[in-house]
Amino acid sequence: MRMAELSHTRYAISLRLRAARGVRGYRRRCYNAGAMNLLRLRRGFSLIELIAVLAILSVLATAAIPLAQMSAQRLKEQELRLDLRQLRGAIDNYRRAVEDGRVAKKADETGFPRRLDDLAAGVEDQRDQNKQKIYFLRSIPTDPFAAPGVTGSESWAKRSYASPPEDPREGADVFDVHSRSDEPGLNGIPYRQW
Repeated sequence: MRMAELSHTRYAISLRLRAARGVRGYRRRCYNAGAMNLLRLRRGFSLIELIAVLAILSVLATAAIPLAQMSAQRLKEQELRLDLRQLRGAIDNYRRAVEDGRVAKKADETGFPRRLDDLAAGVEDQRDQNKQKIYFLRSIPTDPFAAPGVTGSESWAKRSYASPPEDPREGADVFDVHSRSDEPGLNGIPYRQW
């Protein structure tokens, strides 16, 4: 029986050695496959991989460019709204000052400023003993859609009190302002009609 146990033990050890060799062989194969992958990575990318990456980047770029242009236009439109609100508010404040007797008005005048620049240049306060000036704006903003080189009051189209809203024209006073641009906004309405 002792002999049988010994042969059985030898057989078990031989099985264990074979199994260990098999595991080591598997590890060697994995290591060799990893080394091959490293060599492949060192060589660089294939032409097909580069073309695929370029195609994906071009699709992303064609989608991003219109979005960037639209956002730039949206910012200009927001600036136009704010400038129009500021200018129209200053014109209304000038009219209120005329009605309160703080700004001189001739009998044939409407009470609106004669020029847009008067809002920033200031007018004499008739109620003040020292005749200090009243300023309605720090400076005249420039229309964001104006042609390059045109600044301040020259960039705005003006409407006099005597002209109808359907056909705005300049005149003896400044009743309203609007952009000179005929381009349509994102809402489809031309900037001239804002």
